[in-house]
Amino acid sequence: MNRQVLITALVLTLFAAIGGGLVSYTEQSTASQIRVNDKMMLLHSLKSLLPAQRYDNDLASSAISIAPHQLLGTTKTSRAYSATKNTDTVAFIFNVIANNGYNGKIYLLIGVYTDGSIAGVRVVRHKETPGLGDAIDENRSSWILNFNQHSLSSLTEKQWKVKRDGGYFDQFTGATITPRAVVNAVHNTLLYYQQHKAVLLQATTKPVSPKE
Repeated sequence: MNRQVLITALVLTLFAAIGGGLVSYTEQSTASQIRVNDKMMLLHSLKSLLPAQRYDNDLASSAISIAPHQLLGTTKTSRAYSATKNTDTVAFIFNVIANNGYNGKIYLLIGVYTDGSIAGVRVVRHKETPGLGDAIDENRSSWILNFNQHSLSSLTEKQWKVKRDGGYFDQFTGATITPRAVVNAVHNTLLYYQQHKAVLLQATTKPVSPKE
């Protein structure tokens, strides 16, 4: 009787060990695939912001550490990506958070050419209302493309608002909070770049944390 119990216990222990190993292997494999997928999505987003002929480096491997900053909406260290052409820096792509979206935070990638003009803006993640606020997505409308080429000198500070607030940019029918948050985030990013341009240009080959 005792022998049978022992055999049963050993079998159960063996199955538990095998099951645990399979779960661990599956989790590791899934995590690895998620990292690969995230990198592919990042590369796609980065490449969509800049014309291919404008740079010749690997954007995803050209990250610069950026200290948390109110103008970027960040509370933790984030990454910016430098685009170069023949070793000359041509643009930076910032990870930016618009914290005042209608349904929470809106995560953005914002490209800024070294002359201070917008290369492009893309929404990475958001929870805005389908059919209303989600028009900030490029695959939903072309609204996000309206920032291209604009700068602090092409529009006055008052124009860096939605039209309902007396500014230049359209709002959406039935949804003003979402585009207002994005416009504000883009404007703040340009202000950040203006304030930290010199430090950023010196940091294209090594990590940097621009001071407030």
